[in-house]
Amino acid sequence: MPSYSNAPISHDVAVAFARFFHRGAGPSHKQIRRVLIPAGYDDGYEYSDHAGGPTKESRIHQAFNLAQRKQGTARKFVEGLLSILRVDGLIGSPEPDQSENERILRLALGRDGWFLSDNGDLSRFGGADLETGGREALEQHLNRLRKAAGDPALLLGSSKEVLESVAKIVLVEFGYERADVRKMKFGQLMHLSRERLGILPQSVDPNIEGHAHIRKLYQSIWSIIDEINELRNLQGTGHGHDLPIGVPDDLARMIVKETCIVAEFMLATLDRQVTKVQ
Repeated sequence: MPSYSNAPISHDVAVAFARFFHRGAGPSHKQIRRVLIPAGYDDGYEYSDHAGGPTKESRIHQAFNLAQRKQGTARKFVEGLLSILRVDGLIGSPEPDQSENERILRLALGRDGWFLSDNGDLSRFGGADLETGGREALEQHLNRLRKAAGDPALLLGSSKEVLESVAKIVLVEFGYERADVRKMKFGQLMHLSRERLGILPQSVDPNIEGHAHIRKLYQSIWSIIDEINELRNLQGTGHGHDLPIGVPDDLARMIVKETCIVAEFMLATLDRQVTKVQ
């Protein structure tokens, strides 16, 4: 189940980070301590060539144990770890160049509800009213979904959030008040936004060539949106963030890809209409 603390500090994430320091690999003991001190997790250890002491891996695990109990500075700790890994060139590689350690870290973060960008920057999946961040925030979230390799159940929930945010941005662009848009139910949002964009099946001009096929394609957009919403609702009635029974991981990932296609199409249609008005 994804964590809802202010930082990814699950056991899987701790193990994934510790892999970078296996058998003395990765950033130095001194660099690790520079991360621990600002977060308030300092273990007092100063490395010496002539004296024994804890391994780098054990220090990372101990720090994550502290983070579970002292979560107020956990985000600072995780960001610090990411920083020293970036400086050492151990993360921040797009596929297919990323190492096995980096791939495992991305997967662990995804399961915990977080996204690691190609540059090695950390951000949260979902959990926010995306339209308040404007088009830029939505585009960033869409990009995360396109590249996501984490928990399919979490991504299914994020898919609904993206579609909802696209609809809100469309309606605000067409003159609706933000306060009124926030009160709308999902179905109303999606219908009104598609209506304003002219992509309802009944909006297709019957005199144009291929109108019947275009109408079916527009109807398929609603089918995708509606099924994502229903699956997300079923997911909400289950245990935690599990996928509904009968929805395998690969199907959930296909749904995420369909979400991105629908969102991109709606935003492109919006851009085209705004350009026409101007």
